[in-house]
Amino acid sequence: MMFSKMSNLQLELLELYNTPISNEELKDIKQLLSLYYAQKAIAAADAVWEKQNLSNHVMEQWMNKKMRTPYLTQKAFLDKPTAI
Repeated sequence: MMFSKMSNLQLELLELYNTPISNEELKDIKQLLSLYYAQKAIAAADAVWEKQNLSNHVMEQWMNKKMRTPYLTQKAFLDKPTAI
């Protein structure tokens, strides 16, 4: 497998890996990364919400709408003619 040049994030993390840290510090770093990506996801969702002019009313409608694909019963599936 051929790898390209390391990204700036990979280089920064390698620098961090060179420094011994406690398990508590590692936990804190993981928490920071989780919060960072959660905030990015929330911002992206908010942008979609604004762009599509969504509202709490629309969300309530979606939550109450049956959106599953209706599946055939096993008997109906087996009785269905097949194209050969």
